Amino acid sequence: MSARTLVVVRHAKAGQAPGLPDTERPLTPGGERDARAAGEEIRRLTPELVLCSPSVRTRRTAELLGLDASVEIERDIYEAYPDDLLGVLRRTDDEVASVVLVGHNPGVHELVVALTDARLDGFPPCAYAVIELDVPSWEDLAPGTGRLAQMSRP
Repeated sequence: MSARTLVVVRHAKAGQAPGLPDTERPLTPGGERDARAAGEEIRRLTPELVLCSPSVRTRRTAELLGLDASVEIERDIYEAYPDDLLGVLRRTDDEVASVVLVGHNPGVHELVVALTDARLDGFPPCAYAVIELDVPSWEDLAPGTGRLAQMSRP
């Protein structure tokens, strides 16, 4: 069985944008800085695939992470519950060993808790969790199949 790693990232801090739909909210300058800093750490894990919500703030976060990985925009990540996020992850090709998921709260926070049974005191913007998975295939991903290896907050 090959080891699998999942990095769950909440998008960096977004500004309020009166008159713009929620999906169009941009990152703040501090959010951009935090996303670049998180990318420096996440790059060391050499992820192969980034699954990203279609919102402006998640796409920009993924871009600023600067990962040498293909990026797939997944509509189902926006406003997703943990079960929805598990569904997206289960569609991942088994050749891929390491995935970064860039999404939104409360879904990403609840996903980390569901996979690892960890007790997390919040999941602020640009926080990320590195989860080691004990599954032979992404299709087997289920609550309790992960171990929280690292938690980082900006």
